[in-house]
Amino acid sequence: MRAHDIDAVLTSLNTIILGKAAVTKLALTCLLAKGHLLIEDLPGVGKTTLAHSLAKILGLDFQRIQFTSDMLPADIVGVSVFERDSNQFNFHKGPIFSQLILSDEVNRATPRTQSALLESMEERQVSIEGQTYVLPEPFFVIATQNPSNQIGTFPLPESQLDRFLMRLELGYPNAEAERSLLTGVDRNSLLQKQEAVINSEQLLQIQNAVTDIHVSSALIDYVQKLLDYSRVSERYHYGLSPRAGLGLVHAAQAWALIEQREQVLPEDIQAVFGSVVGHRLISREGQSAEQLATDILSQVPIP
Repeated sequence: MRAHDIDAVLTSLNTIILGKAAVTKLALTCLLAKGHLLIEDLPGVGKTTLAHSLAKILGLDFQRIQFTSDMLPADIVGVSVFERDSNQFNFHKGPIFSQLILSDEVNRATPRTQSALLESMEERQVSIEGQTYVLPEPFFVIATQNPSNQIGTFPLPESQLDRFLMRLELGYPNAEAERSLLTGVDRNSLLQKQEAVINSEQLLQIQNAVTDIHVSSALIDYVQKLLDYSRVSERYHYGLSPRAGLGLVHAAQAWALIEQREQVLPEDIQAVFGSVVGHRLISREGQSAEQLATDILSQVPIP
């Protein structure tokens, strides 16, 4: 039943997001691993549509937060307001209190506002004036950002980049997919008609099943060697953290689950590696994220 659900989710996603089967599979992997997703690309290539599609297909409560330069942290997490009738302050929840959050153009906001996402993404709770408010489950943040060379952007600090399990790029569609977009049904119309394939309870069950996917000691050795190479190589400013290694294992487990296997194989590690580590490493030689991943994987032998 679980395999059928996952296949149905991917089929529905690829009906809306054309020609990007590899990206949609990685995005679903990120969600099943209970991570958060950063999508960096040019405007108009389908970043927002992907987030909307995931929310619709997975039956999740959805909120879109448009980040701007004048946005305040309270616009995200909420604010306490004094109400005269009750003679006390009452907390009014912000849009962060939803199951799937689209943080659109997150690098348009100032660092202070960007940091308002940190606790919610890591701790899955919000603390306001000594009170802690637990966020709903499942909880998933998809942040989009425009390339840093565009006007009016504030680069995300390393501490916040590390909160995202994966970073993806959609890129331009191929000729066949683009022709279908130009001549076919509008994507927004398709989204309005799209019904949920599974609900949030079923999604939580699948997420919990990810941790049951077996990871052998040989695979853990492989992950450690990948981490170690990034730390000792002079090609990078700094190496991968233990958090990156943990995220790599969880993402590989989710990928194996989607592939309907009960244990992680080396190719599962390799399939998710670039998306997990590309935003965590800075090359001294100006390599792209794809080149970084290829370099490390080529240098570390498969067990």
